[in-house]
Amino acid sequence: MKSNDLLFAAPEIESAIDRSPLIISPTISLVNAIALMGQVRDMSCNINHDQEAEFQLANKNRSSCALIMEGGTLQGILTERDIVKLTAEKLEFESVTVAEVMTKPVVTLAKSNLKDIFAALFLFRRYRIRHLPIVDQGDQLVGVMSPGTIRQAMRPANLLKLRRVSDVMSTSIIHAPSTMNVLGVAQLMAKHRVSCVIITETEEDILIPVGIITERDILQFQFLQARLDNLEAGQVMSSPLFLLSPEDSLLAANQEMQRRRVRRLVVSWNWGRGLGIVTQTSMLRIFDPIEMYGVIETLQSTVQQLEQEKAELLKLVNQQS
Repeated sequence: MKSNDLLFAAPEIESAIDRSPLIISPTISLVNAIALMGQVRDMSCNINHDQEAEFQLANKNRSSCALIMEGGTLQGILTERDIVKLTAEKLEFESVTVAEVMTKPVVTLAKSNLKDIFAALFLFRRYRIRHLPIVDQGDQLVGVMSPGTIRQAMRPANLLKLRRVSDVMSTSIIHAPSTMNVLGVAQLMAKHRVSCVIITETEEDILIPVGIITERDILQFQFLQARLDNLEAGQVMSSPLFLLSPEDSLLAANQEMQRRRVRRLVVSWNWGRGLGIVTQTSMLRIFDPIEMYGVIETLQSTVQQLEQEKAELLKLVNQQS
């Protein structure tokens, strides 16, 4: 494979499928489902690129979703976002089963139609989902694709080196003071359909990011049966934050996500006057066909310009000699 081909290669399809997703019964209680989603499970995911051996993973993952199956048939799905929504609604988790709250029907993709990564990205965006079960010709489950599995399958030689955090970050962040209770934070997540809330303090009208609370945190608090209306965000937030700059490369952002085993990082600039966030999902924008075409077109134009300048320089040197 030529170096240029490798540079623009999309993630390999097979390595972007998690073939051992969490599968549970529809009759299981929601409390037990949360406990299973919070358990650590082994997952090996190696990125075959000698220059980036540090990316080789043998990490411990927790499930960001559970597939509900009965009799070999996919009945529904339960995600961290669902847990946040149910938390915001003040549902009594002890009194319901998974079947009562799971999302159904489930958007799936036949493996025969999974020709490239764009098929999955299209469905992510169309249905605003982050978990896509892959099925075979007999509608039997093959595995699950998500922004996380795709990110783990990305070779660092991809477009990551060519793009900046500013290209994909969102500046429409949701933030809350450290004094807000965690139930209020969960309600903010559900209202704005976001995966995290940045906890901030105010100094001279400048928002200072001091921590973060994520969907995963809400799930863990529910597992611990914590009284979320009695917990202040400042007591349980993840802190201190690792802050990215908009000028950092997406490769650097990806490295930090891998190293810290997180799915999002806060971006700060202009001495804290600007705040943003980059997530696994937003990083996948670089694989949009239109985006990729634009980058390649720009690079080709740059190469042509450099070649023209080189030819003119050689012509001038020949004239002077």
